Amino acid sequence: MAKKLIMVVDDESDIRDSIKIILTKNGYSVLTAINGDDCLEKLKKAKPSLILMDIMMPGMLVRDVLKKIKGMKIILVSVVRTTEAEKEDLLKNPNIVGFIQKPFDINELLAAVKKQL
Repeated sequence: MAKKLIMVVDDESDIRDSIKIILTKNGYSVLTAINGDDCLEKLKKAKPSLILMDIMMPGMLVRDVLKKIKGMKIILVSVVRTTEAEKEDLLKNPNIVGFIQKPFDINELLAAVKKQL
C-alpha cells in the first residue's frame, strides 16, 4: 500500500521537523511548508491526504489560506489557547477535521492523524 502523504505547515522549524520525524517513523510520507503561502504553492504539485497546519504564522492569515484550500482534510495545530467560540468559528470550515493543542502528546497526534486517514 502506498504511504499516505501528510503536509505539515508550521513556521517553527523545530515543530515542523519533530512532526515530520514522528510521522515518518510511523509510515507516512511528509511534505513540509513554512507558511500559508508556501503551503498553497506546494499544493499546486502535491495532493496530501491530510494537512497539519499551525494556526499562527507570519504571512497570509491562516483563515485566508483555509478559504483557498478545497476538498482536503486539515487538522489545526495551535499553541495559543483558543476560546470555544474561536474554535467553533474555525471548525465551520468543512475542511477542518480536528484541532490539536501544542505542546501535543505524540500519541494524541498520531491518533488524530490515524482517525482522519
